[in-house]
Amino acid sequence: MLRSVFRLSRYCGRGPLYPPWGLPPASSLSSPGPSLNGRPARGYSSDPSPASQRVVVVGLPNPFIWCRTRIYFFLIRAYFDKDFNVAEFTQGAKQAFTLVSKLMSERKFEELENLVTNETIRDVQEKCTLLSDNHRDALAASSDDIMYSTTGDVAIYYDDNGRKFVSILMRFWYLTYADLPDEDLEGTKVFQVVVGDKNVKDTKRLLTANYEFRREFTQGVKPNWIITRIEHPKLLD
Repeated sequence: MLRSVFRLSRYCGRGPLYPPWGLPPASSLSSPGPSLNGRPARGYSSDPSPASQRVVVVGLPNPFIWCRTRIYFFLIRAYFDKDFNVAEFTQGAKQAFTLVSKLMSERKFEELENLVTNETIRDVQEKCTLLSDNHRDALAASSDDIMYSTTGDVAIYYDDNGRKFVSILMRFWYLTYADLPDEDLEGTKVFQVVVGDKNVKDTKRLLTANYEFRREFTQGVKPNWIITRIEHPKLLD
């Protein structure tokens, strides 16, 4: 039975990581992010130039959660891994999210091994078999369509054998072109994105996903993150 030491959140990822973490200044935002209540802010298309698209965001992250996660990231660096880098972790989480969501959409569940825990693979496989083709298409998120990502929660804990774990929950907001009935996704945001000619607008729907990552920090264990929970609200219910 696990003894919780610090409670906050979880995540796991593979591969290289890099870009910045947290919400950039409002003047530089180009994608919808969460507002103070934790929900994505409203977005508008605003750039009619050829072969371009832009969504302007108004909103700020919850300051309590922002400060809390910063404290726990400090504890991770102080007691578990002095080289832990939030920016690199966040970029790796995005890469894992796009890869795993694409594999689920394509029903390539066998390729999720070593990226996702076996229990989670069985869970999402069972749920995906009940989805329509359009809903499965909506699971896949490309890196260009990720509008915003943030840390939802962090946890540091030990088990009865003294093994050390860190888990981080990542939340993603992404746009999809998938043709989804409005009644199935009540409450989700719909955006008109201008691409090329300002008279031509593509409709995209803003969806959310929660991916939880875990890594064991016990001495001698390989430093690999693994996904322990996958949630696509309105899709994988």
